[in-house]
Amino acid sequence: MHTTVPQPVLRTVVGDLVPGSVRGPALAHEHLVLDLDHRGDGAAVLHPDRHAAAVTAELAALREEFGLGLVVELTCRGMGRDAATLARIARDAQVAVVAATGWYYEPFHTPEIATADVDALTATLVREIDTGIGSTGIRPGVLGEIGSHGDTPTAAETKVLRAAARAAAATGLSVATHAQLGRGGLAQLELLTAEGVEPHRIGIGHQDLLDDPAVHREIAASGAYVAFDTVGKDSYQSDDTRLRLLLALLEAGHADRVLLSCDISRHGYLRTEGGQGYGHLFRSFLPKARAAGVDDGLIDLMTRCNPLRFLTGAGVEEI
Repeated sequence: MHTTVPQPVLRTVVGDLVPGSVRGPALAHEHLVLDLDHRGDGAAVLHPDRHAAAVTAELAALREEFGLGLVVELTCRGMGRDAATLARIARDAQVAVVAATGWYYEPFHTPEIATADVDALTATLVREIDTGIGSTGIRPGVLGEIGSHGDTPTAAETKVLRAAARAAAATGLSVATHAQLGRGGLAQLELLTAEGVEPHRIGIGHQDLLDDPAVHREIAASGAYVAFDTVGKDSYQSDDTRLRLLLALLEAGHADRVLLSCDISRHGYLRTEGGQGYGHLFRSFLPKARAAGVDDGLIDLMTRCNPLRFLTGAGVEEI
């Protein structure tokens, strides 16, 4: 008697893909539509009408120049998520896009976090994963960016992390986190794994903002992914420091646990507005990595294979 093994599936905003069909690099942590404008200055916004055309043009250009195949879009509940616009961008740019569900860190929590328990929050996430975002029918393909700030999550953030973990275990999706300024990643990892999420289905975010190679090695050694996902954000950290941290992680033998991206999170980062754009990783950072001795095989591992394995749990032979 032969048992049929389920094939890993990459869930995108325009339908499911087998991971091996994505032949070009991925951006593992981006925002294509976003509204984090709590100050009223309109800066932390990527508006579905005002900015979508520029976003689409950038992605299409990256597909043409670098073969961009996938964007993991981590705008979740309370962050201005717009699944219908994501689908339009994906179709127009001809780039696969994965949408997310979950909650960001506490200053951006939606009201239900204060009153709902972990089980109720889990049910909310599972329902959205199973039936789609709002009335769109578009199903999330990842839980993220699940947020905390500081060295340990707050009580509310702990509740959200636990709910995300339980939803991941129930649905087979992976969890991408927001560790504010790189801090608290080990605490996030401990909470998520305690709820039953396997480390290889966890990506700990913003570790390129934490100048602590020992923490990066510990996360990677657990089997979780270390996200260097704010590449080009020089106001937070220089790319020279990011490259030093990346090379240290590669030297320690953890290339198979690295995720790379730019985390474009305001319209001023778009190239049309003089920013570094979604392509900074390919145009600037990766050439520096190559010059430092990182070969094309490692770059393909970090930019294509690792994101696909993280999202789907697929083995190397399936990518």
